Amino acid sequence: MSDIKLNISVKEENNILFKRCIRKLLDSTFIVGDKNEKLYTFISRESNRQDISDYLRMIGFDVLLDTNVRVAMLKPHESDEEVVGLKRANVVTFTTEQYHLLLVLWEVYLENLGYSDENVVMRGDLIDKIKAYEVDMDSNKLSAAMKIFKKYDLVEYNPKDKSEDAIITLYPSLQFGWDVAQFQTVSSEYMKNSQSEDDIQEPFSDSEEDEEDVE
Repeated sequence: MSDIKLNISVKEENNILFKRCIRKLLDSTFIVGDKNEKLYTFISRESNRQDISDYLRMIGFDVLLDTNVRVAMLKPHESDEEVVGLKRANVVTFTTEQYHLLLVLWEVYLENLGYSDENVVMRGDLIDKIKAYEVDMDSNKLSAAMKIFKKYDLVEYNPKDKSEDAIITLYPSLQFGWDVAQFQTVSSEYMKNSQSEDDIQEPFSDSEEDEEDVE
């Protein structure tokens, strides 16, 4: 690993925004333009982003900016990704149910694209979707999962509003919430279960149908 040199000169008027961007990334991984317009506008400027990237490099991180969905994301610096002994920050291992819920939320997000400026779903409609996808998610599990998703700026909602009409805002950062290994495990389980259901529901063969017709 090469020597680390830090040469940052942040203008006085930008000090607060610079610090807020750093702390926001370290706290919740994402800066979402739809939620934090001021912070996103600041970090989307190339000079500011370079200063933030240089600062994060000191502790083994970097920032990735996706201008298409207006999301900035904390990530391990490429030179430190394989370094043994460096703990990865903000890596959360979801339960299987939480991962299934994340997939449902992303499906809803994609379905809602283009219908309005904000991508939202009502709590009652989300619960219906969860049931339709047969996700094992009672009210306590749902509350716990949504609390985690809110912390990492994947969604936004009012935790005190438990009504079916409660609005949940879905952010494009949902698409970055995957852990590849866990995604592969959950997907394999889903495909295995789907195949088992297909085997159980396999229709009659021609000979069996003919026998029924004769009767």
